[in-house]
Amino acid sequence: MDWKEEALRRQEQIIGDLQQLVSIPSVLDESSASKEAPFGPGPARALEWMLEEGRRAGFAVKDIDHMAGHIEMGEGEELLGILCHVDVVPAGANWTYGPFEGTVKDGKLFGRGAIDDKGPTIAAWHAMKMVKESGVPLSKRVRLIVGADEESGFRCVDRYFKTEEMPSVGFAPDADFPIIHAEKGIASLIFSQQSFEPDGQLLKFHAGNRTNMVPDQATAVTNLKASDIAEAFESFLNINSASGSITEEEGHTKITVHGKSAHAMEPDLGVNAAVLLASFLNRVLEEGSSKEFTQFMFEAFGTETRGQFLGLSFNDEISGDTTLNAGIVEFTESAGGLVKVSMRYSVTYPFNDKIETCKNRLEQTAFQLAVSSNSKPHHVDAEDPFIKTLQDVYTEHTGDEADLLAIGGGTYARVLEKGVAFGMLFPGREDVAHQADEYVYIEDMLKATAIYADAISRLAGEKKGDQ
Repeated sequence: MDWKEEALRRQEQIIGDLQQLVSIPSVLDESSASKEAPFGPGPARALEWMLEEGRRAGFAVKDIDHMAGHIEMGEGEELLGILCHVDVVPAGANWTYGPFEGTVKDGKLFGRGAIDDKGPTIAAWHAMKMVKESGVPLSKRVRLIVGADEESGFRCVDRYFKTEEMPSVGFAPDADFPIIHAEKGIASLIFSQQSFEPDGQLLKFHAGNRTNMVPDQATAVTNLKASDIAEAFESFLNINSASGSITEEEGHTKITVHGKSAHAMEPDLGVNAAVLLASFLNRVLEEGSSKEFTQFMFEAFGTETRGQFLGLSFNDEISGDTTLNAGIVEFTESAGGLVKVSMRYSVTYPFNDKIETCKNRLEQTAFQLAVSSNSKPHHVDAEDPFIKTLQDVYTEHTGDEADLLAIGGGTYARVLEKGVAFGMLFPGREDVAHQADEYVYIEDMLKATAIYADAISRLAGEKKGDQ
C-alpha cells in the first residue's frame, strides 16, 4: 500500500477537518464546567466533534463522562493505543491570524492547536481510516483515545483508565519525530512569600495563566510615580529589546511588559514577561516586602531557567537538563507573592533530595516551597521490538535515522505501561506549540498521516503465519 499517495489524495479532507477542529476554542473553562462539560463547553465540543466523526465513519465509539473517549477498529485480544488530545492552551496575544480560524497561507495552517495537538490528532484519525478502508487485515484492535484535559493535568486520561483497558503498546502523536522514548518528570512547585507586611509600594502583580506556558505579558500596579521611573523604564526596555507601557490609573501607576510565549519544557525559547517586569521593579523599589518579592524573582529566575539558585539543577545523559518555568506569578497587598512553577526534571533526578536542598536554601529568603503535584519520568528501553518497528517505519518514509529522543514535555505516553511519543514535529521545524501564530506545515501533516498509517498496519496487522 502506498500510504504517501493515499494521504495526498485526502489532502483537502484532512485540511478541512483540521480547520473545523481548530475553530472550536477548546480552552479549559472551569467557571462554566458542568456534568456534560467537565472542563468547560469548548473541550466538550471538541471531544464530541471527534467522537461523532468516528460514529459517522462506522467505528466503535465510547464517551467516558465527556472527559475522554475512544474510536476503535479491528479485532483481537491485544490493543494498540494512539493517544491524542483536543484541548488547547489559551490563545494569548499578538496573533497575525485568528487563533481559531484555521487560516491556510504559504503552505501552513495557522491556529491554536495546529501542532499541539489538533493537527496530529487529525493525522492519526485519517491514518486509522486509511488502514480500515485499505482492507489490511488486523490481528489487534486499534484505539484512538482522545482526551480533553491534557494541557491542565491529565484528568481526562486519569478518569479514562480507571475503567478502560490499558493498551498493550501505544504512541502519542504529540511531540517530535523521530521517537521520544524518555519524558522528564513534571512537578508543580509553589513558592509563597512568608511573614509578609504591606509596605505600600507594590499593590498588585500578575502574569500568566498556566504553568506550562512562558507568560507573554505581566502587569503591576504600584504607588511609584510614573514621572520618577519613566526614564529608567524606557532604558530597561531598550537594553532588553522588550516592549511595555506606563500609565496612570486612579492615582496609581500601572506598568505592563510584554515577553514571548513558549512551552514550559524549554523556557529559554520564550521571554518571561514576569521575570522582566520583576527585574525592573527590583531596581526601583525600596527595601520592604515588595522588594523581597521582586528580589526573589530576580535571583531565582532572572538569569537562568535551570534552578541553580534554588538548588534544583540537575543533568543526566538520558534526558538532559532539569528546567524551571515561572508560569503564574502573582502579588497582592494582602498575601504577598506567589510563584507557580513547572519543573521538568531529568529521568534520574534525585527528587526528594533536591526538594530538601531547595527548602534549606529558601530559609535565607522570604519564601517557602510546596510541591502541589508530581508526575514521575517515563522511559521505554531502546531495544524493545516496539521501538524498533517505529524506527523502521520512520526511516523508510523519511530516509533519515530514527534517533531516540528525550523531552521535558509531558505527553500521554507517560500514562501507558509501554508507550512513546511519535511525532509529529519533524526535525528542523520550528516548535511553535503554545506560541502566537502556532501553525503546522500541510506537507508535514500528510507525511505524518502516511507514517501513522504504516505504523498502525505493522504494529496491529497480521504477521506471516497468523491464522
